Amino acid sequence: MKPIDSSTLALLDLRCPRCHQGPLFSYPAYKLTKYAIMPEWCPVCSVAYEPEPGFYWGAMFVSYAFSVAWFAIGGVAAYYLFNNPSVWVYVLIVTVLVLLTAPATLRYSRAIMLYLFGGIKYDPNLRRLAPDAARPGRSNAPAAL
Repeated sequence: MKPIDSSTLALLDLRCPRCHQGPLFSYPAYKLTKYAIMPEWCPVCSVAYEPEPGFYWGAMFVSYAFSVAWFAIGGVAAYYLFNNPSVWVYVLIVTVLVLLTAPATLRYSRAIMLYLFGGIKYDPNLRRLAPDAARPGRSNAPAAL
């Protein structure tokens, strides 16, 4: 896969912040039991996706900002589309909107956290590693017999 040159486009495509090739998540977002599973390392450049233990706790704040945005969008849409309906309609619309966007919210919250605070910079000269070298501590040297 050809790397994406723009960091913004790589973030939107949920790709590795270092090589812009490896996927950040192991499964597609529609697999509701596995949508949050991330590999430990990038399969292309072997950068660690969790720079320190508990790193993604900070993504809760980013997720909170997404949820507030969905509340505002849902509330304004309900007001204009349904001509100021009763409170239960607002609650229902906002709840459904937040639940439907939960997988995307979690994924993009983690990606934004990793891109902004992970300390990983894009390296355009990085080449795809051999499968044996995809994990730290491994080399391409043949095993001793």
